Amino acid sequence: MQNDTEPMAVDADTSQQDYNGSIVGETPDLPDDDNRPEERQTYLDERIAIPDAGMSCFNLKKLWMFSGPGFLMSIAYLDPGNIESDLQSGAAAGYKLLWVLLGSTILGLLLQRLAARLGVVTGYDLAEICRIHYPKYPRIILWLMIEIAIIGSDMQEVIGTAIAINLLSNQRIPLWGGVIITIADTFAFLFLDRYGLRKLEAFFFFLITIMAVTFGYEYVVVKPDQGEVVKGLFYPSCSGCGRNELLQAVGIIGAIIMPHNIYLHSALVKSRQVNRSSAAEVKEANKYYLIECSIALFVSLLINIFVIAVFGAAFYGKSNMDVYNMCAKSGSPYLDKLPKDNHTLEVDIFKGGVVLGCYFGTPALYIWAIGILAAGQSSTMTGTYAGQFVMEGFLNLSWSRSKRVAFTRSVAIIPTVVVAACQDVSNLTFMNDILNVLQSILLPFALIPILTFTSLKILMNEFTNGVIGKVVGVLIILLILAVNAYFVVDFVDHLGHVYEYVIAGVILFLYLVFVFYLFWLSCAVAGLSCPGIKRDRRFTHQILRE
Repeated sequence: MQNDTEPMAVDADTSQQDYNGSIVGETPDLPDDDNRPEERQTYLDERIAIPDAGMSCFNLKKLWMFSGPGFLMSIAYLDPGNIESDLQSGAAAGYKLLWVLLGSTILGLLLQRLAARLGVVTGYDLAEICRIHYPKYPRIILWLMIEIAIIGSDMQEVIGTAIAINLLSNQRIPLWGGVIITIADTFAFLFLDRYGLRKLEAFFFFLITIMAVTFGYEYVVVKPDQGEVVKGLFYPSCSGCGRNELLQAVGIIGAIIMPHNIYLHSALVKSRQVNRSSAAEVKEANKYYLIECSIALFVSLLINIFVIAVFGAAFYGKSNMDVYNMCAKSGSPYLDKLPKDNHTLEVDIFKGGVVLGCYFGTPALYIWAIGILAAGQSSTMTGTYAGQFVMEGFLNLSWSRSKRVAFTRSVAIIPTVVVAACQDVSNLTFMNDILNVLQSILLPFALIPILTFTSLKILMNEFTNGVIGKVVGVLIILLILAVNAYFVVDFVDHLGHVYEYVIAGVILFLYLVFVFYLFWLSCAVAGLSCPGIKRDRRFTHQILRE
C-alpha cells in the first residue's frame, strides 16, 4: 500500500531533505498507518482504492469513489446551529438575507477547496502541518482556539438533537435526558467505521437525504413565493434592515463557515489512495474532490434555503401574540412555552417546530423534529471526528482509540450537559446566537493557516495558490475581520459596567495581537518581507524551529 504520509516531491531547487529537516526543524513524528495497533486505528486507516480508468477528462466511476469526504464535511453546513440561524433570519428578515447565505456558501466552497487540496498534495491534514511548522506556544494557543470552536459547535449540535428528541417524545424526555441519549447513540454510531468507510459514508448520505426530504416537505407545504426567493438569493440588499437583521447576517456567516470544519476536511481527503509522486494523479484527485465538494455544498445550500424560505414566507412580520393566538386556536400543548407580547416573533429550533405544527398541522411538527434529529445526530458524529483529528494533529497523541474518543467527546459534552441541566428547552435562542458569532470570531484561526500553507511553495509545489488565490484569500480574511469588528462594536455598545468594558477590552486586545501575530508568522513561513522579518531562508528556518 502507498504510504500516504509522504509529502509530494518538490522541485529541483528545494530538496525533499530540505523539507523534512531545514524548514520544519524536525522530521514529523506521524503514525505509521500500516503498523498501527488495532485498538488505535480509526476509519481513516482504510484507504479507498481509486479505479484506474486512465486520465480522461471525466469519469463517473472515479467521481463515485472520491465521493464521501465532501458530504461528511458538508454536515457542518447543516447542523442545528445552522438551521436555527436560518429560521431566525427568515422570521426576522424574510427573504432579504438569502444572498448572505449564498455568498457564505460560495466562500465556504473556496476555503474547503483549499483544505482538500492541502490534504491531497501533502498527505498531512492542517492540524498536523500546524504542529510541524508553528512554534510551540502559538501552536498550543491555536489548538485551544479551535477546541473552543468545536465545543461551541458541539453544544449546538447536541442540544439540537436533544430538542428533537424532546419534541418527538411530546416533552416526556427532558432536555438533559436527550443530551444523555445523544451521547450514548453517538458513541454507538462512531463504531460504524469498523464495518468499512464506504458504509459509514453511506450512513451520512442517508442522514442528509432525511434532512432534504423533511425540510423539503416543509417548503412544499408552506409554498414560498419562488420569485421572491430567487430575488433574495441574487439581489444583495436589505432595505429597512436594522441591528437585529445585521446580527442575523453575522450569525449566518458564523454558522456556515466553521473553523474546525476546515481542519476536518483536510483530514477526510486522506482516505483515498493517491500517488503523490505523480502530479497528474494529484491534479486529478483535486479535480474530483472539487466536483464532489461543490455537489455536497449545493445540496446543503438547498436545504438551508428551504428553512429560510419557510420561515420567511410563514412568519416574517408576525408577532409573538399572533403566533400564540394561532397556537391557542389549534389546541397546541406547548402554549406555556410561547411568549405573549407584541414583539417580533422570536423562534428557535424548538419553537420553530411548535409554530409549524400550529399553522400547518401536527405532521409538520414531527417531520421538522425528524429533520433536526438527523441534522443533530450527523453533526455530533462529524464534530467528534473533527475533535479527534485536531487534537491528534496539534498534540501528536498516541492514545488508544477508545481513550481518544472518550477524552475529545468529554471536552465538548461536559459544558453541554451543564447548560442542558440549567436551561429550559425554550430559552436557548440567545446562547445559539452567541455561539454562531463565536464561530465567526474564531474563523481567522483556520483561515490564516490554510491560506499560509496552501501558498507555501515548499509544501504545495505546482499546486501553490496563485496571485489571484492569495488576494482572494486575504480579502476573505479581511471581510471576516470586518464582520467581527461590527459585532464587537455592537456588543461593547450594550455593556453597562466599567469592569465589563475592561474585560472586553483586554480580550479584544489579546485577540487582535494573536491574529496579527499569525499574519506575521505567515510572512516568516513564506519567507516574505514583513516588519521585523528579513527575507532570508536561514532566518525562516530558524524562526520555525521549536
